[in-house]
Amino acid sequence: MAVGREDVEILKPRIDKREYRRIVLRNSLQVLLISDLDTDKCAASMNVGVGSFCDPDGLEGLAHFLEHMLFYASEKYPLEDSYSKYITEHGGSTNAFTASEMTNYYFDVNTDCFEEALDRFAQFFIKPLMSADATMREIKAVDSENQKNLLSDAWRMNQLQKHLSLESHPYHKFSTGNWDTLDVRPKAKGVDTRQELLKFYEDKYSANLMHLVVYSKESLDKIQCLVEDKFQEIQNSDRSRFQFPGQPCTSEHLEILVRAVPIKQGHKLRIVWPITPSILHYKEGPCRYLGHLIGHEGEGSLFYVLKKSGWATGLSAGEGEWTSEFSFFNVVIDLTDAGQDNMQDIVGLLFKYIQLLQQSGVCKWIFDELSAVCETGFHYQDKISPIDYVVNISSNMQIYPPKDWLVGSLLPSDFNPAIIQKILNELSPENVRIFWESKKFEGLTDKVEPWYGTAYSIEKVSSSKIQAWMSSAPNENLHLPAPNVFIPKDLSIKNAQEEVKFPVLLRKSSYSKLWYKPDTVFSTPKAYVKIDFNCPHAGNSPETEVLGDLFARLLLDYLNEYAYYAQVAGLLYGISHTDSGFEVTLVGYNHKLRILLETIIDKIVKFEVKPDRFSVIKEMEIKDYQNFKFQQPYQQAMYYCSLILKDQTRPWVERLDVLPRLNVEDLTNFAPMMLSQAFLECYIAGNIEREEAESMVQHVEDVFFKGPNPICRPLFPSQFLTNRVVKLERGMNYCYSKEGLNPSDENSALVHYIQVHQDDFILNVKLQLFALVAKQPAFHQLRSVEQLGYITVLMQRNDSGICGVQFIIQSTVKSNVNALIDMKLEKHKNLREESRFYWREITDGTLKFDRREAEVAALKKLTQQELIEFFNENVKVGATRKKTLSVRVHGNQHLAEYHSQKSEAVQPNTIQINDIFSFRRSQPLYGSFRGGIGHVKL
Repeated sequence: MAVGREDVEILKPRIDKREYRRIVLRNSLQVLLISDLDTDKCAASMNVGVGSFCDPDGLEGLAHFLEHMLFYASEKYPLEDSYSKYITEHGGSTNAFTASEMTNYYFDVNTDCFEEALDRFAQFFIKPLMSADATMREIKAVDSENQKNLLSDAWRMNQLQKHLSLESHPYHKFSTGNWDTLDVRPKAKGVDTRQELLKFYEDKYSANLMHLVVYSKESLDKIQCLVEDKFQEIQNSDRSRFQFPGQPCTSEHLEILVRAVPIKQGHKLRIVWPITPSILHYKEGPCRYLGHLIGHEGEGSLFYVLKKSGWATGLSAGEGEWTSEFSFFNVVIDLTDAGQDNMQDIVGLLFKYIQLLQQSGVCKWIFDELSAVCETGFHYQDKISPIDYVVNISSNMQIYPPKDWLVGSLLPSDFNPAIIQKILNELSPENVRIFWESKKFEGLTDKVEPWYGTAYSIEKVSSSKIQAWMSSAPNENLHLPAPNVFIPKDLSIKNAQEEVKFPVLLRKSSYSKLWYKPDTVFSTPKAYVKIDFNCPHAGNSPETEVLGDLFARLLLDYLNEYAYYAQVAGLLYGISHTDSGFEVTLVGYNHKLRILLETIIDKIVKFEVKPDRFSVIKEMEIKDYQNFKFQQPYQQAMYYCSLILKDQTRPWVERLDVLPRLNVEDLTNFAPMMLSQAFLECYIAGNIEREEAESMVQHVEDVFFKGPNPICRPLFPSQFLTNRVVKLERGMNYCYSKEGLNPSDENSALVHYIQVHQDDFILNVKLQLFALVAKQPAFHQLRSVEQLGYITVLMQRNDSGICGVQFIIQSTVKSNVNALIDMKLEKHKNLREESRFYWREITDGTLKFDRREAEVAALKKLTQQELIEFFNENVKVGATRKKTLSVRVHGNQHLAEYHSQKSEAVQPNTIQINDIFSFRRSQPLYGSFRGGIGHVKL
């Protein structure tokens, strides 16, 4: 029985049709019930107010380890891994994360089996079983998770900041845990990790510290009965909330300059100040206001000046890690090589901008504008998946009063200059911590961070020194942003003139095709526009590929100071290089979208190469290619897999080889040649009428193809682009082995791919059903039982309509048809998700917009015997028609095995691939859907 319903008015978005109710169970568990009659998935999230700050000394990572252990089994459901198996078999997913002051457990599942799933989930918090056997195995999984983080700069720099803080403060701790902290060290002290684990759970996990969100299709009354039945047995030991008063940084940790050596190429400056947590003033939004101004990219901003000087390629500003007791404000600047040489001027300019904010005073019009953008963003937010929604809300419940559980700190509405001024005053030279990362510091450091092995050195940097940097910094015209012309005023919903279920081909010419899909589902004032420029001259050599990429990056670079205002106002845009040219994407409020599109088109037409920007963008691109070798081994293996299978793809090393030689003149000559012939594939969807859509594409056509000297000519029939994929031979196993690209990485990876068929509804559903049935057993066997590593995945693979399944492993060591039908019939949550689905059909050339309905129809006819025959023929070990490709990437621990393999005799029906391109040239290809019959006919 619930202690009671508290009918608090919970602020929700205007367009939100869901119903909400807050209840408190008699064990003091606070619950938010959400009823959504339109949902295809149910979800739940339990937020426990216990995190890594609660780890006992000498048992670093215990809270995170407990999070892993609760998934194993419970008294009520003792079969190991039966919870995860049940969720996966019923179309769901499940996970958890541990933060400093909370641990969050969550899942989603198909609607018809939510009750049992919720019962299994509740047992985490009632009577979990943490067997000794599982304890040892899961310590290895935690260690494997930590292994994959060791070469990640984000993890390394985060821990370095923690390391340089007060040892007695929990912020200082290492929170992930590893074999050493959870096994070796405790054993040496005679401590039993499992006993400590059980004690930690009993002592700290209490119902009054938990917040539950339950999201279902049922009515609120029904959900309430369900929750009262399942969760009231959670023990309430009436624990007071864990609090960690005090500041992690004393004077010893301020006014410091830390030089650190990263793993990847590139230079970064992180300027950090401890500040008053803005959670204490979330309605006034001080950090949102200051982050908006310091992080602005329009003309007169700090970033604009740094970019113009050729010193920076990216800048972000805002509140970083925080609790209710302490917080940090971060400014992160990505530096060019020239920026690396001018660090003092950059820091000087940052403090000059802060000085400008001091002198300008807190501006009401800027706050009001920001508040208006936030309000529109909240009330017209896209619906997201229930699983993400419940996690966001359950985390909010620990922090905010009930009326703000949905909105959190998204709506700064109270203008209070004194509070903003207070935080601004804290961004002072006396309070600063500067972290400066660069490979150039290799060999010049004298300290090592103990958990990740990051090399660093530290020196004091006085406020008088920073004042001197400010004085010597260049005199630039720093000023506040202009009023934002992109803020939408017209948020009305247009009436779709016709009920269109799928995209329709609205117009077709020798220059373009326009696919159109008015919004009949989401009722938001937003649109999605995609224009794909297919240019035959764009990708016929490594040089043209690189030049195409430079072209797209420079366009974005030129647009930035103008179009950044659109981004702030909720109108996002992108220009990206593709295999066949480039594509322009706009998504967001439709009111000012046409203005932005026309500006982008104008920039493309008037494209010129600015030598100073060319050299900066080229330097960035070289570093990106050099950093490829620091990708996780499984990502490298997947890359090789794609290179083997996809015709006309080129290796990144060829692009890196040609890039340094390319100059301004090369790009100046290339751009008009690339644009000299093109075909535009367009997709326009959302709150846009058909005449508007046609007129947009007509405008683009007129600019490129009309007039006395047109920029573009249409393609010849022979020039339409295709997607071809290697057709593996039945009964053969192809193998490719490669050394890992990063000699420091101990991890190895295997991608085992089984190619099955070319897009066909009946075969598609057989493959999908096999993948669903096999997914959780494969994960449990590979990760939990055989201890093969943290990343163990079974997933479907689709290369331009060629379908298969792949197993991915990275390490240092009954068929449910209804579940799949429910998953396939899951509605798109928002316009962007729907548009991506249809755009994939267009770019693959498959054009099966009714794919989900057709595959469900095929599924309903499928028998168990047919699935077994499919498995025996295509997947089973030893199947005579099976076609497999195994790609292995060997880390430094497994190099001996790699070299010995090369000399071993090849097994029957196995082909060792030594040269990818010789292999590809010798293989037959599947036909291409794209550019195929009917798709090109004009």
